[in-house]
Amino acid sequence: MNVISATPSPSGRGGREAQARQGEASREGEGHKFDEVLKPSPSLQASPYRARASRPLSNGEGIALHRFALFTAGCTAFLIFVGGLVTSTESGLSVPDWPTTYGWNMFTFPLSKWVGGIFYEHSHRMVASFVGLLTVILTVWTWLREKRASLRWLSAAALSAVILQGVLGGITVLFLLPAPISTLHACLAQGFFCLIIAMTVFTSPQWKRGLPSIGSHAEASSVPTLCAATTAAVYVQLILGALMRHTAAGLAIPDFPLALGHIIPPFTSNKVIIHFAHRVGAVVVTTMVAWTFIRVARLYAGYSLLFRPAVTLVVLLGVQLVLGAMTVWTAKSIIPTTAHVLAGALVLGTSFLLTVRSYAMLWVRVANCRGAL
Repeated sequence: MNVISATPSPSGRGGREAQARQGEASREGEGHKFDEVLKPSPSLQASPYRARASRPLSNGEGIALHRFALFTAGCTAFLIFVGGLVTSTESGLSVPDWPTTYGWNMFTFPLSKWVGGIFYEHSHRMVASFVGLLTVILTVWTWLREKRASLRWLSAAALSAVILQGVLGGITVLFLLPAPISTLHACLAQGFFCLIIAMTVFTSPQWKRGLPSIGSHAEASSVPTLCAATTAAVYVQLILGALMRHTAAGLAIPDFPLALGHIIPPFTSNKVIIHFAHRVGAVVVTTMVAWTFIRVARLYAGYSLLFRPAVTLVVLLGVQLVLGAMTVWTAKSIIPTTAHVLAGALVLGTSFLLTVRSYAMLWVRVANCRGAL
């Protein structure tokens, strides 16, 4: 604010110098006032978060798109469970044609004919079609309402993935369940699930306002890398699991915790190798998850955005290990086997969520660039 002084204004060179000194002093005083405004309150100083500047969300940045993405993620998880039922019940070829169902348009196939294995396979197709429709809506909605170009292209990637997933599903049927294509079909489903989770995270009001940035720590930069490595390990393990399921190697080693009566079984067939590789992968994933949890719990137990998914990850892994053992002990009973597939997807999704949050909150370089998303 300008202050009108009654003192005559100086003139000449000396006057100009006096004015310059006065302006400099004024700016210095305003700088001190600005520093006082930026200085955090005692409550913020005591907080474990070093909060980023937040901004109110405009009307165009409502929560509706986020909720729709969250609903799509839930439907995707259900689709993975239904797909697991198809494999567990060996119903993949119960409907031998595609995209029709016994010559019918799949959407007009009579309900009375949904019997036996047809029920599982046709239900899978219907749920997949519904998820595809949700993805189309999500993509169009994102392109119409989102200003972030990266998020629009992420939605386009999700749409491309679900279209490719449908084509792979059809090829799987037409070529009588070839193991490579069936395995790729299963693995792409997990990748699509992660894309939808990313859409859910990036459209959330919390992300738009800015996640809290944790102060510098000597070990902070390595935690996001560890989370990413854990997510990668889980994904590789899911690939091995899909390969084991689609090569009928699930009971190639019918005992647990031993393997054909040994710690390391005799590798008498490719199925034994694939099955044992999956068990070794379980040990690797367990080690990585435990390591990640210990690091997060030791350094960031007070940060719920990191600690809660880390705890959830450990719990889901424990459930997954129990279900894996039950799958062997029950000779691949339908419920534990299919639940094992779903739990694997949830482990991957939780690890991926923890990775995204850790990069946003801990890795300064990525956190500063996150505004582009």
